[in-house]
Amino acid sequence: MTITVVKPPAVEPVALADLRQFLRLSGTGEDMLLSGLLKAARETLEAQTGLALIKQTQRLYVDQWPKDGLVKIDRHPVRSIVCVTAYEPDGVPVILPIAQMHLETATRPARLHLHHEADGLGGLEIDFIAGFGETALDVPDALKHALMTLVAHWYEFRGAVGPADHPVSLTPAFERAVSLWRRISL
Repeated sequence: MTITVVKPPAVEPVALADLRQFLRLSGTGEDMLLSGLLKAARETLEAQTGLALIKQTQRLYVDQWPKDGLVKIDRHPVRSIVCVTAYEPDGVPVILPIAQMHLETATRPARLHLHHEADGLGGLEIDFIAGFGETALDVPDALKHALMTLVAHWYEFRGAVGPADHPVSLTPAFERAVSLWRRISL
């Protein structure tokens, strides 16, 4: 199973003004650099935790129809299902009615129960909306702080040393904050 972003978040989870204040920068001359660092930090955090911080549309690719009709969506928090497309053996897409499905969002990972006969259907594409909300106010403060500490670290050490000599790639403060949100399976 592979997940890709179909529609990225409209905003970042931390406002540039807040990030500049955190970094004690008064001007806006570094905003382009800070925007890039913030996006990279968000993508790093989301990849490490399986979270989607701000509302975004993602697509889960499933290689074959699940025998038990259950698909686990390894993103959190999943808000809703947009579209489910199954493929016949000859590659013809079939849009499945969402009314014949049940989404459990209280679990992690979220679970999508497909109440539909497989009848030779193969792979699936499941488009879903994930994220804590549409604005930075919806994102937990600990995660925003983790992002700002990581951006601060990258900002301070940019170009000072080569990648091999970099003191650390992720700060301990970032690791501690993110560890609370990592999904660990046994």
